[in-house]
Amino acid sequence: MIELTNTGSKDTRSGFGEGLLEAARRNEKVVGLCADLIGSLKMGDFADEFPHRFFQSGIAEANMMGVAAGMTIGGMVPFATTFANFATGRVYDQIRQSIAYSNKNVKIAASHAGLTLGEDGATHQILEDLGLMKMLPNMTVINPCDFNQTKAATIAVAEMEGPVYLRFGRPKVPNFTPADQKFEIGKALKLHEGSDVTIFATGHMVHQAARAVNILEEKNISAELINIHTIKPLDVQAVLASAGKTKAVVTCEEHFFNGGLGESIANVLVRNMPIPVEMVGVDDTFGESGKPDELMEKYGLTTQDVVDAAMRVVKRK
Repeated sequence: MIELTNTGSKDTRSGFGEGLLEAARRNEKVVGLCADLIGSLKMGDFADEFPHRFFQSGIAEANMMGVAAGMTIGGMVPFATTFANFATGRVYDQIRQSIAYSNKNVKIAASHAGLTLGEDGATHQILEDLGLMKMLPNMTVINPCDFNQTKAATIAVAEMEGPVYLRFGRPKVPNFTPADQKFEIGKALKLHEGSDVTIFATGHMVHQAARAVNILEEKNISAELINIHTIKPLDVQAVLASAGKTKAVVTCEEHFFNGGLGESIANVLVRNMPIPVEMVGVDDTFGESGKPDELMEKYGLTTQDVVDAAMRVVKRK
């Protein structure tokens, strides 16, 4: 059984806010840019403590990305922040040309990703952002699972060189990872040892998958759980080691099947060890307005959906 020690429910965007503040205290080169969303990105404390290092771009996201790229030439470590939909789809050309192609040290911090954005509806519930970002050469893509991991990830990306897409969310979710756990970019975390099936999960789906592991154990199915917080570079060694042991895989993400974590893992497996794979994600459809829990249920992203996928894939071995 996985002991899910819950230290309360917190939003991952607040983890970013605290992580950015800590990163700025450690490194005077860290600066923050925001597209008129200080409260939503939890940047108030940063702006208050470092007003000379905070830049309000207004609702001009494309310009913000260009400014951030320019700042890196002067040695700054800029965090360009807005909602995930505006941080990717609206400014893809600027990211591609000025940040990824130029390999600039810009950290794109994107909140309100996925269906759990909730009532704002399909126009804001971006489910293709991981795919858009992982396809760009030079871009590191990170999707942490809770408050503690988001804070640690923010500090870690401030210390690395190169462009990063850091994805987090709006709702409060269980905060269950250790506050002192080291965040290693590109290094998957094994949360539970298993022998019958491997569950690879990312972001908000990690907690759903952890609960599924405990339910599966009651059904005499031994599930291994791997937290893939870094979508790119993917920890291929960890993927192959676990999949090679269990010979059955489930992937879990709050994202489209197309372009997401499941696609990346399937790509690795089909070239190295073709085995059964089931994916828990959103299947090529936009979301809609609704409460986050209702949307997660309607679009097949619940604990029970993970359990069902694991049971199907075990039967396919």
